[in-house]
Amino acid sequence: MVKIACLQVSPRPCFASAWEEINSYLNHAIDHSAQFILLPEYCGGLKTENGLLKPPAALEDDHPILAKLIAVARENRVWVLIGSIAVNHGELIKNRSYLINDHGQILARYDKIHLFDIQLSEKQIYQESAVVDPGSEAVVVDTCIGQLGMSVCYDLRFPQLYRTMCQRGAQVLTIPAAFLKKTGEAHWHVLNRARAIENGAYVIAPCAVGPIPGGGHSYGHTLVVDPWGKVVMDGGNEPCVKFAHIDTNLVNQTRHRIPSLRHDRDYNCTVIDLPVE
Repeated sequence: MVKIACLQVSPRPCFASAWEEINSYLNHAIDHSAQFILLPEYCGGLKTENGLLKPPAALEDDHPILAKLIAVARENRVWVLIGSIAVNHGELIKNRSYLINDHGQILARYDKIHLFDIQLSEKQIYQESAVVDPGSEAVVVDTCIGQLGMSVCYDLRFPQLYRTMCQRGAQVLTIPAAFLKKTGEAHWHVLNRARAIENGAYVIAPCAVGPIPGGGHSYGHTLVVDPWGKVVMDGGNEPCVKFAHIDTNLVNQTRHRIPSLRHDRDYNCTVIDLPVE
């Protein structure tokens, strides 16, 4: 059993203000013996301009948030999941998640595959693909809390991604997010619980909370859901650090009780059109 800490931080407009908030919560998590610390999407900063995402970005080798979190992991012997930071990639950016072990080594990178291109209303239009270059590779990596499948935010709405990762051995699914308040109130809890239930896996979903500089509002309610679908931790709607314990024995027990991962089958889909009268 491993003690984890989820940092529910606010969207910040620059690296410096993002780090100031992160650092205060990191110290709290470390002081309370967390072995694995997880942060939300765009934890290195997030703002919008004219309806477009404009997170502060840097090259990977020069990214200050990445460098600081690598140092924290190494110096305190803790694992860290950077939910995501903006990494320069030509004229666009990568929305990239990092898994860092307790020696400060980057074990895995995951570039968000599914981009948030939606229109909630006449004024609420989001076009993540205008600034982000999508990824194309799912990632499963061995960690101190078991085989971990990485994803980011809008990926949550694509269950085939999580099924694929669990069929490849994932026991824990990470879904760091800056989920919008409007859609979060409608869908956040049920979607996270569904991903846990259908795969018999833990879901750990650290989510940013509060207003996004420039427009928008993140939902919060960081979640840990166990493999049976029970919400064992909910971060509520204020910045905070929340703790939980992950026990992969519960994954094995749940998958033994309902072995749906072994029951997947290939099939064809026939579409039958009604005759025109």
